Amino acid sequence: MNLSKSYTVQEATKLLEHFCAYQERCHKEVENKLREMNMISEAQNHILLHLMDNNFLNEERFSKAFVRGKFKINKWGKIKITNELKFKNISTYNIKSALKEINPEDYYQTLLNLAKKKLPLIKEKNTFKKQSKLTNYLASKGFEFELIFKVINEIKTQ
Repeated sequence: MNLSKSYTVQEATKLLEHFCAYQERCHKEVENKLREMNMISEAQNHILLHLMDNNFLNEERFSKAFVRGKFKINKWGKIKITNELKFKNISTYNIKSALKEINPEDYYQTLLNLAKKKLPLIKEKNTFKKQSKLTNYLASKGFEFELIFKVINEIKTQ
């Protein structure tokens, strides 16, 4: 997409339909793209409404797809996912609704698998420091501390 060029509303609408059809987008991404295209605010509003009316842009659908992808592919925890969705200006309602896409058993199992995989890679003799490094790693992936401690205790007893 050549962003230095000027676009008619029809051209911009078609380009953004393709942009949204390619993968789920949130309003913020589409608004940024419209600004990059130097569209005036009336045109931006018209295009956004068109995209929503024709179901190219749907925040609830975006949120659910985002949660599923970040959890299944990137192995992110709920904290990191929530923070990313907030950064994208997704409503609290849509965030809570989307997080229900994560099966609690799968969530725990994913955390347990990450911990078991990471633990032997930590080159630390001191057990306390080793656990601390594992905790920091799992927290950086966005998992809740109470679950992290539960998983670490489970690994220790195995």
